[in-house]
Amino acid sequence: MTRKILVLPGDGIGPEITAQAVRVLEACQALGLDVEVEQSLVGGSSYDVHGVPLSEETLAKAKAADAILLGAVGGPKWDTIEDLSKRPEKGLLGLRKELGLFGNLRPAILYPQLAEASTLKPEVVSGLDIMIVRELTGGIYFGQPRGIEERDGQRVGFNTYVYSESEIERIGRVAFEMAQKRNKKLCSVDKANVLEVTILWREVMERLAPEYPDVELSHMYVDNAAMQLVRAPKQFDVVVTGNMFGDILSDAAAMLTGSIGMLPSASLNERGQGMYEPCHGSAPDIAGQNVANPLATILSVAMMLRYSLDEAALAERIEAAVGKVLDEGLRTADIASSGTRQVSTTEMGDAVLAALQ
Repeated sequence: MTRKILVLPGDGIGPEITAQAVRVLEACQALGLDVEVEQSLVGGSSYDVHGVPLSEETLAKAKAADAILLGAVGGPKWDTIEDLSKRPEKGLLGLRKELGLFGNLRPAILYPQLAEASTLKPEVVSGLDIMIVRELTGGIYFGQPRGIEERDGQRVGFNTYVYSESEIERIGRVAFEMAQKRNKKLCSVDKANVLEVTILWREVMERLAPEYPDVELSHMYVDNAAMQLVRAPKQFDVVVTGNMFGDILSDAAAMLTGSIGMLPSASLNERGQGMYEPCHGSAPDIAGQNVANPLATILSVAMMLRYSLDEAALAERIEAAVGKVLDEGLRTADIASSGTRQVSTTEMGDAVLAALQ
C-alpha cells in the first residue's frame, strides 16, 4: 500500500534542508519504499500566499497524510504581524493541535565523531544518548484563559497552566514504553514543590509505575534537571515532562551534542501518524547561503521510517549513512573543526546519498 508523505518546507533554511531530506526519501523509494510525496506551505510562506500560517488546504493534506516532514517556520520578516494568530509559529501549533500530536520524541545523541564539537568536556558527553519525551498539545502553551488586558491602570499578561489526568497518563505511557525499549530508566521532571499542576503530574506517574515493573521511575524538579543535564547528562535515559519544561530542556540537551543541527524529532498522535522535523529553527541569518546542516532533517526521515512507516531497516540504513559521512570527516559549518572538511548543504546531501546507496 502506498503511504502519503506531506513535505512542508516552511521558512528560512527550511526549503534547503528539506530538499536534501526529500532526496533521501527518493533514494529510499529506489530501495523499495512505497510512498507518494507531496509538498505544501506552512508558516510565513503560507501567510505570504494565503494570509494565514496554516491554510485549510494544507491542514486537509496533513490530515490525509501518513506522515509529515517539516522544515522550520518563522523569521524576523513576520515579527511585525500584529495579529498573533497569524504569526508563522501558530501554523506549527495548529498542526500539533489539529492532528493531536501529543507525544514529542526528542533524542539527544552524541555521535562519537563529534565529541570534540560539544562545549562540554568529551568525558562528560561521550556516549550520550538521551530520549526526551515532551507532552506537546497541553500545558501553558494551550491553556485558557490567556491574554493581555488592562487591570488597575496597567497592562497585565496572563497564561493558564493546565493538565488533565488523561493527558498526563497518555504521555506517561509513551515514556514508560520508550524506557522499556531502552535502558529501563525513566525520570519524570516537574515542579511539584510549587505548582499544583505538577503535583498531579507526579501522582499520575506514580500511579502508572506498577504497570511497568521493569522500569525504574525517578522524579526531578525542572531547575535541578537543567543543572544535571550540564553536570552529568549521562545519568539520564528517558526523560518525560510537560510542554514548556520539555521545550526548554530538549534545547539544552541538544547543545550537549555539539550542534542542534544534528538532532531530529518526532511528534506522534494516538494513531501513529507523526510530524517529523529538526530540533533547530529557521535560521534566517543563513537562509539561501547553502551552508545549513541538513543532517537533523535527514535523520528526521529515519525517525519517520521507524515510528510511522514501520520501516526500521531503512531507518538504520540512513543512520548508518550519516555515521559513515561523519567518519569521512565531512562537516557543515556548525560542526566543523580542525582536521575536517567543511562542505555545503548540498554537498552533505550528496555524501549521505552516496553512503546510502
